[in-house]
Amino acid sequence: RARVFEALVPLAPAGTPAFRSGDLLTRLVDDVDAAQDLLLRVMIPATAAFVVAAAATGTVAVLLPGAGVLLGLLLAVAGILVPAAVLVLSRRAGHIEKTARAELAAVTVDLTQGAADLAAYGARGRTHDRARAVTARIAELERRKALTTSLAQALVLVLQGTATVGVTWLALRAHAAGDLPAVQLTVLAVLALVSFEALAPLPAAARRFVEVRASARRLADLFDTPAPVADPQTPDPLPTDAPLDVTITDLRVRHVQDNPPALDGASLRLPAGRRVVLIGASGSGKSTLIAALMRFVPYEAGSIRVGGRELHDCSGADARRAITGMTQDAHVFHATIRANLLLASPGATDADLREAARRARILDWIESLPEGWETVLGGDGATMSGGQRRRLLLARALLADPPVLVLDEPTEGLDPDTAAEVLADILDATRGRTTLLVTHERAGLAGADEIVTLDRGRIRPATPEDLDSATDGPAAMAL
Repeated sequence: RARVFEALVPLAPAGTPAFRSGDLLTRLVDDVDAAQDLLLRVMIPATAAFVVAAAATGTVAVLLPGAGVLLGLLLAVAGILVPAAVLVLSRRAGHIEKTARAELAAVTVDLTQGAADLAAYGARGRTHDRARAVTARIAELERRKALTTSLAQALVLVLQGTATVGVTWLALRAHAAGDLPAVQLTVLAVLALVSFEALAPLPAAARRFVEVRASARRLADLFDTPAPVADPQTPDPLPTDAPLDVTITDLRVRHVQDNPPALDGASLRLPAGRRVVLIGASGSGKSTLIAALMRFVPYEAGSIRVGGRELHDCSGADARRAITGMTQDAHVFHATIRANLLLASPGATDADLREAARRARILDWIESLPEGWETVLGGDGATMSGGQRRRLLLARALLADPPVLVLDEPTEGLDPDTAAEVLADILDATRGRTTLLVTHERAGLAGADEIVTLDRGRIRPATPEDLDSATDGPAAMAL
């Protein structure tokens, strides 16, 4: 399971959209559990059956060669041909079932996470029908597997009875002829009976092997998925104990091959300790620039130099230790407020938490809650308002305290007056820190050291006209 986590980390977030979230969950839980069953539920039963069958056949052959041949043939049928038949009959069904279970998990995630939208657009019934159809398909596959396994186990019992009767009959003939003592006759009969007990689990083991193989293939697909941004073999270290400067030159980023670039020729300089505000219309590429800075997406041309080092020559872990903050789709975990904030800085003190919350203007709300810092938030902040959620994420970003702080739309969901106040507080709190603040707001930016705009994939200095649309003038004064 640790290997699967290690394979997933380089894929996130740009590479994970290739998989549905429910499918990823199935691979991480069910497929890993199935793969771990290879030893316990396949290899050990098969090895035990082989050892017991070989020992029983050898012993019987020594005492009565003819009986040994008969027992060996019937054990071979029960231990080789019957499991092989189960493998052949279950092979296609095993792959189909794994795919169906992944689809069911994905539909279940859609039903839970998208419940409000499904209800709003009248699509809940159709999604329920899909879930029922997938469930029925899985149930039918399970029924077929159970039938195949039951028939195989019944055949093993028939072979066991045949072997017991056949060996006993041959032993009785040898005993009647005076060639076999009575004690050995009993031993032969008992060996013929009990030797098949070790073979009884083999049909189920064969079926499980099909499932293990299907899970292994799905995990192999995950392992073989290339990381969107691969680490270099010998990465350059990035210093993380001092403010860093960032220089972006002629950057081109393309999300999908053959599609127009989201950024093309973008250039920007963030001097160490300076606060730069980036404004621009929705879809202009602001979030793409943040993703490239945090090494979430690759850039196909141009350069990003951080502290004098080319970003793609550094490891992703180093890059994100040096450049981090608040992304537009940042996640709130189903945990306490304290745990959500400590994610950014596990060693933070209560005073650090309070200061970060105060700067994000969420401290009063936290302390007004009955459980305070120990209040458990719903999945992705479901128990919070949109504004409270953004403030909590902002507090977490401020608590991280990286050399280069990036904030992507930190005031989304806030009313204009509060947004202006929060932006002003952010600019005050980040004084002396290399900061890139991305926002569509125009008010509250008077404290910025520089304001630039992203237009048609390129960055240029903002003009008063860029700021006049939603400001009363203070932001323009920052120019």
